[in-house]
Amino acid sequence: MEIGIAGVGRIGKIHLENILQRFPDIDVTLVADPSEEAAAYVHEKNLNFSYNYEDIVGNKEVDAVIVCSPTNTHADFVIDAAKAGKHIFCEKPLDLSLGRVKEVLDMVHHSGVKLMLGFNRRFDPNFLKIKSMVSSGKIGDPQILKITSRDPGPPPISYVKVSGGLFMDMAIHDFDMARYIMNKEVAEVYAKGAVLVDKAIGDAGDIDSALTTLVFEDGTMANIDNSRKAVYGYDQRLEVFGAEGMLKADNNFPDNHQYYGTEGIHGSLPLNFFLERYTTSYLNEMDAFFKAIKNNAEMPVSGDDGLEAMKIALAAKISIRENRPVSLNEI
Repeated sequence: MEIGIAGVGRIGKIHLENILQRFPDIDVTLVADPSEEAAAYVHEKNLNFSYNYEDIVGNKEVDAVIVCSPTNTHADFVIDAAKAGKHIFCEKPLDLSLGRVKEVLDMVHHSGVKLMLGFNRRFDPNFLKIKSMVSSGKIGDPQILKITSRDPGPPPISYVKVSGGLFMDMAIHDFDMARYIMNKEVAEVYAKGAVLVDKAIGDAGDIDSALTTLVFEDGTMANIDNSRKAVYGYDQRLEVFGAEGMLKADNNFPDNHQYYGTEGIHGSLPLNFFLERYTTSYLNEMDAFFKAIKNNAEMPVSGDDGLEAMKIALAAKISIRENRPVSLNEI
């Protein structure tokens, strides 16, 4: 399979390195990025490089495109790739506008190509195990889901201003996980948010801390807490309570040592960055993307999954602004 990669920033480099090291049957035909730094990086890999994304979609050898460019370019890149008949992996979100996302998905559907969105947490080994056990009925009908998702530190204010906000940028992963783990659709959203970490985030028009309650169509619930700053590391935990038991997935640690002394029991802090915490999940999701193309199977994370997560994020924003529960039918 011949692929092109659009954008080799932080995430693009992760995908490129994984493909070069772990997928010998995948050829990277062309990498495109407008920056000089990217050009130097790609040339060190002895790969073909272009400053123009259009060179990827115009290359007849390319079968699939991996889009890791800035969010404001995703929609146009995906539409161009779909028109060129190339399968697409795109980091979330497709766009910050609901109408634009629907337009992109319509184009992809009519083109007949496959599209997968980068909700990588679905492919984390711990969360995959939880999903498998829930699906097999191990805890009966899942009734309450709790997700804790806290970053070790806030992003730069320049990023906050263009990210779409905490719900669209950060919590959207958790909204997707809630649908994925529970295998149910969300009917209602109620959120509360505050600026508790950095006043500059509030000045930029965003929040840095939030609690969100999701009510599913059958009345079962999920509770999600988000913070932009956990001083002890990247805090990623999940708990599912059901009629016949409970399942938990805890944080990942660099080691599992514990020191016992007169002042208590001490161990390592959780992994401190999302690239470390989700190293395996990025590899697994790319493997799933390539297999779906080769086997002509459905993508494990569709554009519609991204659309539903986006609707939840938009409902959460309205909920905070109007201080009320918001039905997804309103979005």
